[in-house]
Amino acid sequence: MKITTTGSLGNVAKPLVEKLIAAGHEVTVITTKDNRKEEIEALGAKAAVGYISDPDFLTKAFQGADAVYTMMPPSIGTSNLIQNIADAGQAYAEAIKAAGVPRVVMLSSIGADASEGTGPVQGVNRVEHILQGLTGVSVTVLRSGFFYTNFLRDIPLIKSRGMFGNNYDGDERLPLTHPDDLSSAIAEELQAEGNRFEVKHVVSDIATGNQIAALLGQAIGKPELTWTNIPDEQLRQGMLSAGLPQELVGLIVEMGQGVRAGIMTKGFFEKGAPVSGRIKLAQFAREFKAKFLQS
Repeated sequence: MKITTTGSLGNVAKPLVEKLIAAGHEVTVITTKDNRKEEIEALGAKAAVGYISDPDFLTKAFQGADAVYTMMPPSIGTSNLIQNIADAGQAYAEAIKAAGVPRVVMLSSIGADASEGTGPVQGVNRVEHILQGLTGVSVTVLRSGFFYTNFLRDIPLIKSRGMFGNNYDGDERLPLTHPDDLSSAIAEELQAEGNRFEVKHVVSDIATGNQIAALLGQAIGKPELTWTNIPDEQLRQGMLSAGLPQELVGLIVEMGQGVRAGIMTKGFFEKGAPVSGRIKLAQFAREFKAKFLQS
């Protein structure tokens, strides 16, 4: 098969490309960075350098593809982020139609069933609806849980202040996903026929913030580590101080509020909380420990 992937060589995209090449497929990798071309080609793939907001570029990159993997960055630009994500989704749709792509797999997120109150995921909700409107294409949407690897961002705060948490309570049940489980699910779907428009969840484990803190704390030799419910304004100021754009900060705070309100996880739990991934939180704790010791 000829398969085009987006996401360059990120945490999900790189293992996906490796799996597809190992299975004997001809892979084109879309990247915005010309300096990634050599690394992409070293894997045995072809690089297409351009932007997912450009439908003409995408059409060329999708031309002749039997299947396409699409993903949306958590933010595009520094303002009008939701609309920018939706616009990129529209560019995807136009290119898919123009190139005659028969099979599409889209990376989405828990909470994408809701149209508001989910921060940046609102943009992904719009893209889901855009792709659902395509005809003559089999589209599978894979909604991921919160990435385990996002917790690696908390290592500096744990080391400097012994703090770990977010702007919601430690008793909230969180669907969690390992990038490798996600790449395996995407690879499997890209090689399958699909059934017009389907939505599936890819979740590796479910745990509360308190359980996560306990497991990770034990792994790094800090059994006293507990989950901290960080007030919205404190979280906001911390991210602004770290240099994040104001609009993105507001959306991230809103996403945590969406967890508190149950908006982010409602659709997943209503579907029976399916857990299909093999990498559990305890296994990730060993990965977390290694990164903690290296930092």
